[in-house]
Amino acid sequence: MRRRHLLAGLASVGALGGAGAVATGGVPDALGGGDAPEPIEPVTLDTIEAPGSRDGEVTLPAPDRPTFVDFFATWCKPCVEQMPALAEAHDRIGDEVLFVSVTTEPVGEGISEERVVNWWRENDGDWLVAADVSAELASRFPIGGYPSARAIDATGRVRWATSGTHTTEEFVEGIEKALDR
Repeated sequence: MRRRHLLAGLASVGALGGAGAVATGGVPDALGGGDAPEPIEPVTLDTIEAPGSRDGEVTLPAPDRPTFVDFFATWCKPCVEQMPALAEAHDRIGDEVLFVSVTTEPVGEGISEERVVNWWRENDGDWLVAADVSAELASRFPIGGYPSARAIDATGRVRWATSGTHTTEEFVEGIEKALDR
């Protein structure tokens, strides 16, 4: 009987730790998180020619430059809801970070690039947008759902990770963690 209680207690601790990781966008310090995560290995993605963006490629995280990555999907209603806050955060942060929104949808296969461009235009996107068709970049960040964002410092370390919608202030505060302010 005691063994059953012990196992139930351990399972509860695991569930609470997992919930903490989801709620805070990262692993709590008490469970092995902390201030010195390993740098993220960069990935080169195709960019999409859309308002504020260009056709070509982008490497994320950017070498030797703070980077903000917003993961979104065109079918995601919360992604639409937070676009104004992202736009304002982008305007406030300026060129201090490489600011990129990334979709993991199968652009060019199951979804047309035109659909992404139209979504981008309808939701007033005006910064770099890229496609992570193979989800290679997304697999390096344990994103729990959409929208999801990461602020990465110039050494490639994630300094702020979150999922769900946020205010402009929350985005700016998170991004500033990658700027070592």
